[in-house]
Amino acid sequence: MRFAKGHGTENDFVILPDLDGTLELTPELVRRLCDRRAGIGADGVLRVAPDTSGRAKWFMDYRNADGGVAEMCGNGVRVFARYLAEHGLAPGPVFGLATRAGVREVTLHDDGDVSVDMGAVRTYGESAATMAGRRYAGLVVNVGNPHLACVLTEPVAGLDLSAAPEFDAATFPEGANLELVRLLGDDHVEMRVYERGSAETRSCGTGTVAAAVAVAGSAYGTWRVDVPGGTVRVTLTEETVYLRGPAVLVAEGEYRPH
Repeated sequence: MRFAKGHGTENDFVILPDLDGTLELTPELVRRLCDRRAGIGADGVLRVAPDTSGRAKWFMDYRNADGGVAEMCGNGVRVFARYLAEHGLAPGPVFGLATRAGVREVTLHDDGDVSVDMGAVRTYGESAATMAGRRYAGLVVNVGNPHLACVLTEPVAGLDLSAAPEFDAATFPEGANLELVRLLGDDHVEMRVYERGSAETRSCGTGTVAAAVAVAGSAYGTWRVDVPGGTVRVTLTEETVYLRGPAVLVAEGEYRPH
């Protein structure tokens, strides 16, 4: 089984080219691939498959490290686009990709960044979660997948993200990503994230969008979001949201199922 390995601000993925759409990607296989000791190691898996809906040429089949299906992944879209471009599968520097959250237009920039039109973001008021014995209140944000973005006044570096958060089941029946956010200055925030199905990760693209929305409120503009794995920029407009950041391929090879 051929694979590639890539990351966006150290949110890392195993990429599986399935150009004829015949690979059976089971939860067990995803878990083995993402195992950092007995597998390749990753926060999730990106299967490159033909889009059978006619919306785009390629479909990003994204799975979290626990094998669960996810609707959207902002860092994953950028890495997916980088893979297509470097393997001659992309029609140009600007093209659309099909995801479970809809088609996302991506742009590959000369400096190595990839930007994604993330579409309209929806907010649904406030909720709260408990993690490691502490309660966090925040804004419910949908970026194609569910988030609870909590704006804090203290540095996020010392917070305990070792345990899975407990959410309000009525608000998040299928769980959510939890972002802990602090304002650092004008249009500048820092963030850590506990991702549904993957535990704490070094970055979360949709999470950075949720963080910017939670801090910005109804204001528009571009926000710098610092995460443990690097920096991305989120531009909020009246119609949509753009996410821009690096996307890097680090290895390719052959996986031996076991």
